[in-house]
Amino acid sequence: MIGELDYFTHDEHGVLDWFRNNKPVHEKGYTTQLIGADAVKYINEQSPNKPFYLYLAFNAPHTPYQAPKEYVERYPNIADLTRRTYAGMVTCLDDEIGKVVAALDKKGLRENTLILFNSDNGGTTNAMFAGQMADLSKTKLPCDNGPYRDGKGSLFDGGTLVCALANWPGHIKAQTVKGLIHAVDIYPTLAKLAGASTEKCKPLDGVDVWDTIAEDKPSPRTEFIYNVEPFRGAVRQGDWKLIWRTMLPSSVDLYNLAEDPYEKNNVAAAHPDKVAEMQARLETAGKESAKPLALLWIGQTAMKSAIPLLPTDEGLYTDDDADPAPPKIANEH
Repeated sequence: MIGELDYFTHDEHGVLDWFRNNKPVHEKGYTTQLIGADAVKYINEQSPNKPFYLYLAFNAPHTPYQAPKEYVERYPNIADLTRRTYAGMVTCLDDEIGKVVAALDKKGLRENTLILFNSDNGGTTNAMFAGQMADLSKTKLPCDNGPYRDGKGSLFDGGTLVCALANWPGHIKAQTVKGLIHAVDIYPTLAKLAGASTEKCKPLDGVDVWDTIAEDKPSPRTEFIYNVEPFRGAVRQGDWKLIWRTMLPSSVDLYNLAEDPYEKNNVAAAHPDKVAEMQARLETAGKESAKPLALLWIGQTAMKSAIPLLPTDEGLYTDDDADPAPPKIANEH
């Protein structure tokens, strides 16, 4: 379905997907526009003399690939329907961000507002990471990460290097910044700008990167920990990036991003000492990490309701054993 969407309680099991202030609501609309409208409403309610913080998390252009008809029709020159819809989704997102900026202008807050924009991952190039429980085998995924390798769900830069913008009139030069900046740097950077102390916080992974954002000065960040999972991890130190997949058969990739930004030439075999050094860093990070919540949930919750498929220690099921009832599916419609 492309166009107006309806958000509601699906069935008697209470599967909900639309809330406001933690309460379920029933309203028609397209999520990007509904979220944008709420952001504008929030800005209009603010006092111009009191600081405020707005975290605005649009879900576009995520799956399912849907957009209002009028946005899809703006791109008749795009032959592929999914790609045309994707373009409509991004254009709608742009329009809603424009409305947010216009609301700030109308309130006289534009000159005193720092706007940050960033994505959470690269575009989806593998249907397994599309986040949609549907058959996408016949769908041509619409995302394009340019020359960067792979996409969402991978540890290559096509999946981890994302668009980010910062705008504050009179405080940030119009420029392209290439210094290393990680999402975790946003908190200490904003805290410093607001004059808030982080001394009593738990140890922070982030650093203050304001001078890099505003003036393109060298970044104080020298390392990225991309991921630490039981089956893979990745780390960047300076220009060197290591991707380590630990499941058998295991593999190690090493790239010099200054010379090979598109990760085409794995030089791990030629630099065994660098590989060992960066693997040791990931081992340390892994030992410091908490266990993944997904694994804890599977082990402690999901398996309690699972139907045993193998004989138990007490023996096989007999004719007198009642077969366990199949689990009830939450949404059967």
